[in-house]
Amino acid sequence: MGYEVSVVIPTFNRLEVLAEVLQALEHQQGAPPFEVVVVDDGSTDGTSRWLRSRTFRLPLRVLTQENRGPAAARNTGVAVAQGEWVAFLGDDTVPDGGWLAAHREVHRRQGDALQTAVIGYTRWHHRMRLNPFLRYINEYGLQFGYALIQDPDDVPFNFFYTSNLSLRRDLLLAEPFDLRFPYPAWEDIEVAWRLKKRGLRLFYEKRATVAHDHPTDLARFATRQEKAGYCATVFYRLHPELGPFLGIGPEGPPPLPPEVPQRRRERLVRALQNFPVRVPKLWEEVLRYHYIRGLHRGWSDGGPTAVSPQEDDHDSATSNQDVS
Repeated sequence: MGYEVSVVIPTFNRLEVLAEVLQALEHQQGAPPFEVVVVDDGSTDGTSRWLRSRTFRLPLRVLTQENRGPAAARNTGVAVAQGEWVAFLGDDTVPDGGWLAAHREVHRRQGDALQTAVIGYTRWHHRMRLNPFLRYINEYGLQFGYALIQDPDDVPFNFFYTSNLSLRRDLLLAEPFDLRFPYPAWEDIEVAWRLKKRGLRLFYEKRATVAHDHPTDLARFATRQEKAGYCATVFYRLHPELGPFLGIGPEGPPPLPPEVPQRRRERLVRALQNFPVRVPKLWEEVLRYHYIRGLHRGWSDGGPTAVSPQEDDHDSATSNQDVS
């Protein structure tokens, strides 16, 4: 039986949630013929052993590789996928019952055009204890920012989120994920920029919903933002024309904000985090500091020069951020 879609899931040490993701895929409604490709990126929690010991009510292939990061795992999955379309999920994003059908419907509405990609909506999982900060970063802030999408039929390239995304496999064979990003940040948006220059059009379908089970607070997100800042310097050296978007210029990143006011802001945020208080300006200031600190670290460390990814062998290893 031929598959229209290959669902590719990179995973690393998230067996409990991954099991829920696969169970949800077993219960998709109205979905086209599809297979699932799970790429175990060097897990140490018995993921591959568990997957191979189970019987699933769907076509499932399990691939293993040494730990090289989600970008390398996605490339591995795409390389073996049999479907004409690839749909990406995270190992912690549990799809609703109509998830894959909703993705496929958008492609059909666009005449199955080659230069079409679709992002869905990612909400927090019911296990997460929601607070104003989590709601903010999901809808308006630096996690996804769905409320900032003005036209669902013409979405900016920086919303190309691989936790809930579908597009033609041929596009990713021609423009695979660049493995020079040391952390899982910006590598998906960098692909989107290359594809945009090829004519990619990105659509948003809210009905293609997944539930994100990823413990997050401001301290963890600040660490994420510092890594995003570091990876932004890699992105800049590959595509210097995006300097204003990334918050970097030819002379490097902007000055790091003073540390003493930053410590005060972070103490205030910690004091308020258990109260139903919404302070977006304060959150943004705290996170901006960590992003710029990552920029400085990445800039001083150096990185790849602007070499086309097609010239690399791609065999060595998100942020919705703008600080300009």
